[in-house]
Amino acid sequence: MNDAPTASGHRERLRQRLLAGGGDGFHDYELLEYLLALAIPRQDTKPLAKRLLEEFGNLAALIAATPEELKRVEGLGDGAAAAIKFVEAVMLRSLRTKALDRQVLSGWQALLDYLHAALAHRPTEQFRVIFLNNRNIMIRDEVMNDGTVNAAPVYPREIVKRALDLGAAAVVLVHNHPSGDPQPSRDDIQMTRAIIEAGRHLGLAVHDHVIIGSTGHVSMRAQGLI
Repeated sequence: MNDAPTASGHRERLRQRLLAGGGDGFHDYELLEYLLALAIPRQDTKPLAKRLLEEFGNLAALIAATPEELKRVEGLGDGAAAAIKFVEAVMLRSLRTKALDRQVLSGWQALLDYLHAALAHRPTEQFRVIFLNNRNIMIRDEVMNDGTVNAAPVYPREIVKRALDLGAAAVVLVHNHPSGDPQPSRDDIQMTRAIIEAGRHLGLAVHDHVIIGSTGHVSMRAQGLI
């Protein structure tokens, strides 16, 4: 039985709903279904969309999954995995752009939105440094280390050296907790204080260390830990 005409009509109705009213009236599986249909045009993609959401739990975790993790779900190949990762890339680029060319400290929420999208659902720890100029505007966002499910070791000397290379006046330290709980560990606190001490002698300020988890974030400065 050929379901192509039925699928085509359904997709056209989805398209018209989106163009007329935006995405707020859609279920997550419907948004994903339409995206998958662009990569797999001759297939009813609703069952695959529902399988993916069941596997990953929610749309945010799905979009953050690696291509290898996505392709473990039956029916999803390279083309559909690439479509999902393109959506993630566009989303992160947009959020990052909002955080650029403005003072980080006055645009703090824009930076948090970007960091949460980039890190909250990563399966392993990643340590990033936001390098700022003397006007507290972001000049570079760099991954300093990709780690394991519970560690991403960094060295204070490397961060300070990179800041000097970039001409940075200040940094914001960031890493994620794959467990979902953003509360800092004793090692997190000790490492942060070591970086502060290493930078102090060279005039490098550490504005904050933000820890991202799926349940939210913690600012070590707001908690009085630095």
